[in-house]
Amino acid sequence: MKSKANNNPQQRIRLRLKLTPGVIMGPGKADILRGIRATGSISAAGRLNDMSYKRTWDIVNTLNHDYQEPLVQTNTGGQHGGGATLTPLGEKVLALYERIMDNTAAAIARDLNQLTRLIHKPDNE
Repeated sequence: MKSKANNNPQQRIRLRLKLTPGVIMGPGKADILRGIRATGSISAAGRLNDMSYKRTWDIVNTLNHDYQEPLVQTNTGGQHGGGATLTPLGEKVLALYERIMDNTAAAIARDLNQLTRLIHKPDNE
């Protein structure tokens, strides 16, 4: 099967933002935040992103430590189990990261498409 070129610049770029020494926001952390927002669960967010339970929790703990307030609030389990939600700051951090991604994709789309057209095409295409 032929692979199609991806013409959506946002799907072809991955930004890791070094905000301060030791504090990085990138696609993996954003994916975990999105997963928590979608599922209400840290472990389910990890499964969505093919991450171990421990790795997912480590990311959440890092996110909660790196910012002025926690980004993820956990709820203790009970009869119906626990859960997790993004705090207002978590929603804001994710929205800002996504806006940075959108703005970057828009800014580089033309040059990225020109650069992509210069790639050698394999003979079987």
